Amino acid sequence: MHTFTARKFIIPKLIGISEKTIEEHLKLYNGYVNNANTVLAKSRELAQDSDKNAYLLGELARRFSFEYNGMRNHEIYFSSFEGGPTSLAETSKLMKMITDAWGSFEAWQNEFRTIGLTRGIGWAVLWYDPTDKCLLNSWIDEQHLGQLQHCVMILGLDMWEHSYVADYQPAGKKNYIGDFLANVNWSVVEKRL
Repeated sequence: MHTFTARKFIIPKLIGISEKTIEEHLKLYNGYVNNANTVLAKSRELAQDSDKNAYLLGELARRFSFEYNGMRNHEIYFSSFEGGPTSLAETSKLMKMITDAWGSFEAWQNEFRTIGLTRGIGWAVLWYDPTDKCLLNSWIDEQHLGQLQHCVMILGLDMWEHSYVADYQPAGKKNYIGDFLANVNWSVVEKRL
């Protein structure tokens, strides 16, 4: 049976986001990895009598998408900080795609920030759609509701309270989003294209 292994991230000191918040946030990420493994193991066990356990198997299948996507979303989030902040090069492929889609990097950033301020818990996401070879912004509720089919997450901004409340308080979402973007290593993000 396949099991998932938690990644180790080398995250430098960040602007605004404390080391304590990152430490606690990484514990939550490890929980997603462990829970994804537990759900898979329990599903295989219950599948030995699938008629008897049909309801439980269905509920575990729902739970798996939450745990799995929580794991993968956080891997995108944390890896975006590795190596420290870098600007997106004006001549880069990603910058060209952003300016083609939104007119300017600033216009893209304004839309992304606004999506991040969506009420509720979830993620603001920049996606690459390999079918139409374009970029899209969207919101994901929780970890798993609203994923765009067949798209690749290029950048994920965690907007669950655990990612910012200790450093910014509930009213500081705008500041957190600004600091998140200031901490992004855009060369890491561009490699996801």
